[in-house]
Order: sequence, then C-alpha cells, then structure tokens
Amino acid sequence: MRASALRLTARFQWKLLPALLVVALGDWLFYQRQLHGGYFGLFTLAVLGALLIGRPVVRHDPRAWLALGMATLFSGALMYDASLLAWVLFWIAVAMASLLPATARFDDGWRWFQRLVLHGLRAPLVPLFDLKRLFKVRAAGRSGRYSVRATLGTFALPMIGSAVILSLFAAANPLIERFFNAIMLPELSNSLFIRGAFWGLIFISIWSLLRPRLARHLLPTVDRRDDLALPGVSVASITLSLIVFNLIFAAQNLMDAAWLWGWAPMPEGMTMADYAHRGAYPLIATALLAALFVLVTLRPGSDTARMPAIRRLVLLWIAQNIILVASSMLRTVDYIEAYSLTWLRIAALIWMALVGFGLATICWRLLRNHTAAWLININLAAVGLVLAVVSLVDLGATAAQWNVRHAREVGGRGVALDLCYLDGLGDSALLPLLELEQHPNLAPVFRERVQAVLARRLYELAAGQQRGWTLLGQRRLTDAQRIMAERAPVGLTPGARGCNGALIPPPPPPPRTDNDESKVLPALTGEIGK
Repeated sequence: MRASALRLTARFQWKLLPALLVVALGDWLFYQRQLHGGYFGLFTLAVLGALLIGRPVVRHDPRAWLALGMATLFSGALMYDASLLAWVLFWIAVAMASLLPATARFDDGWRWFQRLVLHGLRAPLVPLFDLKRLFKVRAAGRSGRYSVRATLGTFALPMIGSAVILSLFAAANPLIERFFNAIMLPELSNSLFIRGAFWGLIFISIWSLLRPRLARHLLPTVDRRDDLALPGVSVASITLSLIVFNLIFAAQNLMDAAWLWGWAPMPEGMTMADYAHRGAYPLIATALLAALFVLVTLRPGSDTARMPAIRRLVLLWIAQNIILVASSMLRTVDYIEAYSLTWLRIAALIWMALVGFGLATICWRLLRNHTAAWLININLAAVGLVLAVVSLVDLGATAAQWNVRHAREVGGRGVALDLCYLDGLGDSALLPLLELEQHPNLAPVFRERVQAVLARRLYELAAGQQRGWTLLGQRRLTDAQRIMAERAPVGLTPGARGCNGALIPPPPPPPRTDNDESKVLPALTGEIGK
C-alpha cells in the first residue's frame, strides 16, 4: 500500500508540473501583459503540449491523435484570426482527445455530447476529488502508517523554525532583508482575488484534461424498429397525410418557381425584396417539421416504412422539402441582391444548406435502413466540417468585399453602401475599403467619407496589433501600408466624423437669455451713470 501511495503521488506530481506551467503562461500572457488575439493560439498549443506530457496514454491512441490534429488546426485558426468559434472548437477537440483513450469505441454523437457536457460540469470538482483521494491513501503496516498528512507534519517544525530564524536574521542582515522584500507576497486586494480566480480557472481547465473522469451512465441512442404507438397515427392516416402534404408542397413550390423565376408577375403591392425577406425562415421551419414527422412516424423497419406506396410518397415529400430549402436560399440571395450582404446572411445560407443535407440523409437512411446512430454521426460530421471551414474564413471580409463591388456608388445594382456597417466590421473591411477608395467613379464627397472610415480602420488595426496580434491582421496591415505608400497622400477636412465618415456638425451655441451678463452689466452701468 505504501508503494501504491508513492506511485499515486508521483503521477500527480508529473501532471501538476505541466498544469502549473500552463497556468504561469496564461498569467503572463493574459493578466500581466494583457495580450489577446493570436496569443490565444499560442496558449492552446501549450495546452496540447501539457496534455501530451501529463497524459501519456493519449500519445498511444490513434483515435486521440485524430482529435489532437483537429485541436492543432483550431490552434492555428486562433493564431490566424482569433474567434469564439475556433476557441470553442479547440476545447471540444482537446476534450475528446483526453477522453477517447478511456472509451472502447467511438459510439455516436449523442453519447459524446453527453460525455462532453458532463466533462465540463465535473471540471471544477476534479481537483477536489483528486485531493481527497490523495489524502485518503494510507499505507497500513505494523510499524505505523504513512500518509501525505504525516509527511507534511514531519516538515512543519523545521520549516516554521527556519522561517522564525530567518526573520530574525533579516533584522540584522540587509541582504537577507532585501531578499525577503523581493519575494514578499502582494497585499490582499480585489485584483489579487481576481488574479487567483483566473489562475484557478486555467488550472481547472488543464487538470480536467490531465485527469478526466469518464461518465459511466449515459442515455442510450434510441433506435426503435417498430411502429410508434401514437394517437391517430396509423398506416391510413400517414398515407393520407403524405398525399395532402405533397399536394400542399407542390402548390407552394410552383408559386415560388413562377414568382422567383419571373414566370408570373408578383402579387399587387409586393416587391421581390419583400417576398424574398418574408418567406425564407418560415420555409426552413416547415422543412424541419417535415423532417421531424418522418423521423417519428417512419422508422426504418417499421410497418409503415416497409410499404412501397408510403416509401414513394415519403421520397417525393422529402424531395419537395429539399426544393423548398433551395427556394429559401434563392429568396435570401434575391434579398441580398436587393439590399446588401452581411455575415449573418451568409451564416443563414450555410444553415439552410445543412438543413437540406439533413433532409437528404433522412431519405438515405430510410432507403438503406441505417441506424439512428448513423444519422446522428453523419449530420454531426457535416456540421463539424462546415464549422471548421468557417473558423478559418472571415465572413465579415466576404460580406464587405461583395457589398463594395455591388454598391450603387461604383455602378452596381445594389443599394447605397452602408459605411457604418463596414466600419463596424473592423479590420475585415480594411482591404475592401481600400479597393473602394481607389475606384475612379466615386463622387469626391463620398470618397472623402470612405477615406475617413479607412483611416480609422487602419489606425485601430495598427494599435490593436500591439496587444492583439493575429497573422491575418498583420497581413492586412502590411498590404494596406504597401498600397497606401504607392498613392498620393490624402488630406481630410479636420473635424469629428461619424461611423459613415461624414463630418459631424458642431453643436449650436447655447441660446442667449435676458440674464446674460453681457447685456445686464452695460444696462446697470448706464443706470448708475444717470
């Protein structure tokens, strides 16, 4: 038992060292120097190094190496262009790398969702559990007992005695006094408590990776192969529902095709932009309800799913739903052409594409009799792949580039350019603004507004790179400085400017009253003279 206690203590020590090094790095980067941006990527690389050193089993599991590769990719994304999405994806990947060696197989996405949630909820308690376990270890023997507590008691007297003697020496020896002053702990203050909480947060995050506690009781993935007993649900009702649903969807798709493709005039009082904006999201909600209906009432292997007529009706209905999703995407594209592109609208298009993919996988599952776990895994893989790509792409820069090239001011068919929106995009709009500023057909007043917004974006990017350096930001700054060095210097009219680059008029002077001193004093002087 004594040997097992020593082994347990040694394992904790080997894990404690990399954890404390990561805490020290996080304190130096984020608290002392207050860095951010790409430095988060540097910190996450240190987390990966600590995991490989402190948890050797990860190095011997091929599945864990796949998760580590994804975590390294997201660390690179953080250094390239730090974002909340890349940060969240990194912690999901590194948590999976830590948990995978403790599992016999991958299971499915639903069970892994539970594991990751429980891992996050248990993280604050893991150091307490391990500390309790460490102090409970005893080595029973006839000669006595061994424990960590007893070891600390052995060292208490010499440590306290040495501290007392050194404090007395410090009063007589200036060198010892200076040494103690150099290592003196800071005074208790709110900042010290905040810093301690910051250390604790980092330590908990790292320690939960080095000492993961795998959840034992998980909710299974339901994969019933029989008919679900629901009121009013039968072969006849499902058949009738599918016939009616197909007719309704056919009518909607035909109207969409007639209006969106210009085969018929729009209803009176409605423009194409109004029509496009009105129907995109309700149609996606309809497609999701259709997917839920198929999942609940038409399980693979059930009596309803085995009937050829019902299978054909389901396939036709899902195909119409996919057409409906494509129509929603076309509506959104028409709305973008009528107004402008934003990163939220790009995200909406991506979401619609994922919905269409999900509908197609539901259809394929019904045809090939796949399990529910297959359906979950294939859709989670698609979502993960899309999010990984999005974490490496600046959607704001994409939106800014499209708006600049299609703006009315440069001869495009879009609306007037919203410079306030471009200004709100930060350095994502820097290079598109430079391209816009050099366009030969800009009106002089509008060009000056663009130059004002451009100057503000350039200044804030250069200032932000000092503490929030990113690889993408540095590349943009270098390109912008090179382009601006090749053109003639720009002189802006002095004065405060708004987000759209326009001069803010000065406030009107305060109204003059009868009690104004400039009027009262001369009047009093005249009265006295009389």
